[in-house]
Parts: sequence; C-alpha cells; structure tokens
Amino acid sequence: MPQPLRIAIAGALGRMGRQMVEAVVADPRLALAARFHRPGSTGEGLVSRDEALALADVIIDFTTPAASAELAEACALRGGPALVIGSTGFDAAELAAIAAAAKKIAIVRSGSYSLGLNMLTGLVEQAARALGPGDCDIEIFEAHHRSKVDAPSGTALMLGDAAAQGRGVALADAARRGHDGVTFARPSGEIGFAVARGGSIVGEHSVSFLADGEVLTLSHSADDRSMFARGAMAAALWVAGRPPGEYTMRDVLALGAS
Repeated sequence: MPQPLRIAIAGALGRMGRQMVEAVVADPRLALAARFHRPGSTGEGLVSRDEALALADVIIDFTTPAASAELAEACALRGGPALVIGSTGFDAAELAAIAAAAKKIAIVRSGSYSLGLNMLTGLVEQAARALGPGDCDIEIFEAHHRSKVDAPSGTALMLGDAAAQGRGVALADAARRGHDGVTFARPSGEIGFAVARGGSIVGEHSVSFLADGEVLTLSHSADDRSMFARGAMAAALWVAGRPPGEYTMRDVLALGAS
C-alpha cells in the first residue's frame, strides 16, 4: 500500500487553513505532516515554515498574496516541496515571483478549487466564443462575505479571463470594473464586473450574456468551504512529483487548454 502524501498547511490558524487541516486528516491518502502560520504565531503543534518545508511533499497555502509569493520563493530555493496556492489578489510583482519559482518546483495556482466553478469557466469561454461582441455584452457578478479583502474575486477574474479568451482579447483591455456616474453608452466588447460584500456569503458567481431581447446567465453558488478543500486535496495529489511548472485546476481536472 502506498505511503500517504505528506501535506503541510500554511496559514493553519486561518479560516481556510483550519478547513484544510480537517480535510487532510479525513483523507486516508494524505498525512498531515505540519501546520504553520505567520512568524510569531503560537499554538499547539505549530512549527516554523522551514520545518514544515522539510517535512512535506506538498504545501497547501490559502493565505495572502505576499505570503504566498514569499513561500513560493522559499520552496524554490530548496528545490521543493510542491505548492498548491489558493490565495487571490496578486499584484504583478507577486505573480512574477511565483512564475520564477515555478521554473524550479511544481505549483498549482487557481482562483478557485471548486470542480463546478472550473466547469463554469469552460462553459463561459465557449459561450463567449459563440456570442461575439456584436451579439451581446458580458457582465460578471460576484458576492462574498464581509471579510474578503480583494475585489473582484480571483474567481471572478478567472471567469473574466475565460470570457476574454473566448473572444480572443486580453482581459486588461476589455475589463470594466464598476459603473458609476455618467458612463455614457457601453462600448462594444466590454467585460463588466459587479461586486457585493456582506454577511457570511461563501461565494456567488454569475456571468450574464446580455443581448437585445434576451439574457443568458451561467452561475455557480458555494454553500460551504469544504468544496474548496476537496479541490485542493485533488490538486495536492496531482501535483506531487510533477515537473516544475505553474499549473491550474484545468490541468488537474484534465479540462483541456484554457
């Protein structure tokens, strides 16, 4: 019988970190090798980051963009372990740091670890390819709990990227983040984003294709965070032993090139 894959959890005291710990402990294919949090944190069983890196085959990290980029650099410096990153809201420098680390280690990074949302991404790309800017406008709506710090969410941006790829454009050139004041007529080809924050919403995402006389809406609703944990476990099992590179959940789920 194969040995369980050794997993370390970054940000182990956070909301997602605790969820990941529970998921690892419940999965017989995995072994909880280490738990660590930010420097100076105290708690039973916590170890330092360096100790965790030495004990694990894969690190699961749902912390902050800066912490994730720093962790990727630390893993790359020692040639491992592999990484599963679920943080969102990265800036260009942090993304560059992760890309550089991925030349030395295997990294899965995704705006969402939900199977349903990744299926939704593929459907959005197909619909955007079929329904061109002359046919309809695209509007992406997302809602999360009051404590989420980045907007639009990483998942909303992932959906926006899928819509942009379907239309053969760069999201940066087509995105419109919010409508306020006198905005004049909507330009053809614009991909709009709308955001809500409040309460304890786990995650709501929808992509609407708005044409004259009809609206097509593709949507996904998350009821609890266990779905993200299940996806992260699948990513950890998949990435272990992979060659260096930056992968996505579409690679993990064999959904084809985005």
